[in-house]
Amino acid sequence: MDRLEGMSIVLAVAEAGSLSAAARRHKMPLATVSRKVSELEAHLRTKLFNRSSRVLVPTDAGRSYIAAAKRILADVSEAERVASGEYTTPRGDLSVTTLVALGRLCLQPILAEFLAAFPEVDVQLNLQDRTINLLDEHIDVALRVGDLADSSLIAVRVGEIHRVACASPAYLKSRGTPKSPDDLSAHDCISYPPMQSPTTWRFRREGIDYAVPVRSRFVASSLESAADAARTGIGVTVAFSYLVADSVRSGELVPLLQGFQPPPQPVSFVYSPNRFMPAKLRAFLDFASPRIKARLSDIPKELLSRRTRQ
Repeated sequence: MDRLEGMSIVLAVAEAGSLSAAARRHKMPLATVSRKVSELEAHLRTKLFNRSSRVLVPTDAGRSYIAAAKRILADVSEAERVASGEYTTPRGDLSVTTLVALGRLCLQPILAEFLAAFPEVDVQLNLQDRTINLLDEHIDVALRVGDLADSSLIAVRVGEIHRVACASPAYLKSRGTPKSPDDLSAHDCISYPPMQSPTTWRFRREGIDYAVPVRSRFVASSLESAADAARTGIGVTVAFSYLVADSVRSGELVPLLQGFQPPPQPVSFVYSPNRFMPAKLRAFLDFASPRIKARLSDIPKELLSRRTRQ
């Protein structure tokens, strides 16, 4: 029997909790996965899983074998990378993830340059407005906004972004300019729910957080849509600095309430630690980090709060 294949299947069963999920992961018939697990148990002369109608739970022997199999498969994979030159020459598939708007506006142009500079690397870009588990979804590196919650990951800080309230000059001419968050009760608002509730917007002043009720005339499913709506004059919105910087420079949008925004949020490249870093990942970090940093730092001074400029 192929022991490495058996180890891989047993590990998949343990991680997924069922034979059917492991079969989907390996793109094998369920009967084949079940047979291979049984063959391995027969070879080892021990039971690896306690079976029930819903899940498979590793036995004590199974837990020990699964831990050893995980180490062995990692070592084999690493040996193959060394043999193929992955640690010395940038090559192979590189999977990258980040937020939709941040990826489209800031990261994707850099990836185009990276692909031209490293012809043996292919990139898979996954844009999602949610936090993706790097290990579970086989992601090499993520560009993330905010403080790092998972301490097992390594973060390389490449800049920061600011939250900005803004509206078009035409809207402000017809409705007036809000001087404080309380003034928003008399304005039409554009909300993107993951950032601001459609009924309540949150601000900070002198270290104190507080909320103000708003009327959202438009609720957007993306930050880009909210910024587009603000440019057309629908109302006031809140967006990130990288998304509205060009519109502020061109005069399409006017920043508002800058003294009431929270501190900027860090932006970092995040990846899982490994004994050896693949050359493709090192090349990407060295190439993309200074370019992202330059893009994020190139924002009009009007987008910086008074606290930040002091």
